[in-house]
Amino acid sequence: RMVSGDNMIQLLVEMLQGEHAYTSGLETSCQFIAEVPLHVQDSVTPLHYSVSPIPTDSSLMNRKVKAADIHSVVWSEVRGQEVIDLHTHLLPPSHGALCLWGIDEMLTYHYLVSEYFMTAPADITPEGFFAMNKNHQADLIWESLFIQRSPISEATRGVLTTLQALGLQSDVDNRDLDAIRKFYDGFREEGLKGVEKFVGEVYRIAGVRYALMTNIPFDSNEAQHWRPMKKEYPETFKSALRVDPLLAGGRKTVENALRASGYSTSLEDARKYLHDWCDTMKPEYLMASTPHDFSLPPSEGGGTLSGVTKKGVNESSLQSPFAFADLTGNDCNDCEATDNLPSIINETSDFLTEVLMPVCEERDLPLALKIGAHRSVNPALLSAGDGLVAFADTNSLARLCGRFPKVRFLATFLSRNNQQEACVLASKFRNLHIYGCWWFCNNPSIIKEITQMRVEMLGTAFTAQHSDARVVDQLIYKWSHSRAVIAKVLVTEYEKAIASGWRPTRKEIRRDVERLFGGSFSEFMTKSLQ
Repeated sequence: RMVSGDNMIQLLVEMLQGEHAYTSGLETSCQFIAEVPLHVQDSVTPLHYSVSPIPTDSSLMNRKVKAADIHSVVWSEVRGQEVIDLHTHLLPPSHGALCLWGIDEMLTYHYLVSEYFMTAPADITPEGFFAMNKNHQADLIWESLFIQRSPISEATRGVLTTLQALGLQSDVDNRDLDAIRKFYDGFREEGLKGVEKFVGEVYRIAGVRYALMTNIPFDSNEAQHWRPMKKEYPETFKSALRVDPLLAGGRKTVENALRASGYSTSLEDARKYLHDWCDTMKPEYLMASTPHDFSLPPSEGGGTLSGVTKKGVNESSLQSPFAFADLTGNDCNDCEATDNLPSIINETSDFLTEVLMPVCEERDLPLALKIGAHRSVNPALLSAGDGLVAFADTNSLARLCGRFPKVRFLATFLSRNNQQEACVLASKFRNLHIYGCWWFCNNPSIIKEITQMRVEMLGTAFTAQHSDARVVDQLIYKWSHSRAVIAKVLVTEYEKAIASGWRPTRKEIRRDVERLFGGSFSEFMTKSLQ
């Protein structure tokens, strides 16, 4: 930095005051102020977040990066970039038991449950397994996937990466699950403050600026944390209002829900209800995953809804956060329960044209679509049995973007086969933003393939990843694994640009990386579509 022109006195001030990477002042380890070493520059070693030792106003930022240095510079810039996690299922500590964290939650994550049942003993039935308490379930999965087998799947490796980052390597070496649990018990003993402390530590290690929650007002378990009095939570959590649970149930169920909640069954009141929840939650966007073949049965014997003909989605089910969940018998917070419907919106529904789109336009809120999954492939496994990958018709998304040019759409596809089509659509519609590698695409080999294709087709006008985390701890591995893969892809793309005559500065590389990890999303959110 001094060779580049930075003032030595300023450097000493940074060290003494603990600024930037000098978190321990003059005692800061040199490993935190060096570029990423060569042995870490691969997509195998997790790339954990670390504050960049080079501030944005350093003269070094304006120097051209040589081809020989591009690897270390790109890896270091990716390592030092905080992320906006565009979609998670996390909830804050203020939401009590809905905030999932800890080793037993990680071990009973639905990916590991389904992996366990591939080789589970015949006498362990799904019904028997789910009747056990979570501690017992975790014991079985630990024994099966970590003791009897090597943990080399992405889901099991994620547990290892997380434990290692939390300083529990010796307990992993000893295969000591009880010792790992004692580590977490230390936070639990402090009550809410302990949970808040743990969540803050995970965010720090993962380098997450803030995460978008998935908030479902139709689930009474969650609604109680919003009404009648909204619980306070830190700025590291931001809300997203999920509306796809509206699509379950028939006319009678919907009318009963409306009456129970005190709203009328008119489209006007449906809009009012949605506005009311937007006022309560202050969401960054609305979310919908809707079945392409959903239809409401014809009205029988009149009633308020009998005159509505286009009923691909029932607008009335908006009305009651409690009655709707209770009457349909759905637990909307049940892992993938809201993710695994075929995810193309019914374009002819009154809900879409007269409720959802007008509210999005009036409030300038994007609609986020998660497209292409089915639920209950194996119902006996509950949420672990969800998720048949279905090829989606992207023409519906194209028509939505064209039909509602003033509405922003965020989209991610589950099928690997839809990814190129999604890139093409994003290059044609300025109101469409592609984000993340969702669910079964969130594996290193597929992340690499998708990210490289997106860079080649879209430059930096997309968001490279979202964690989709359901357990707070998962933020650590999902981001450190993704950082390593994305860094390797970017090195290749910058090498191509350099070979073609472009020499980037470090400032330009940092700008590009920042866009891929949330900056493009922020720009998209403020883009004028008028």
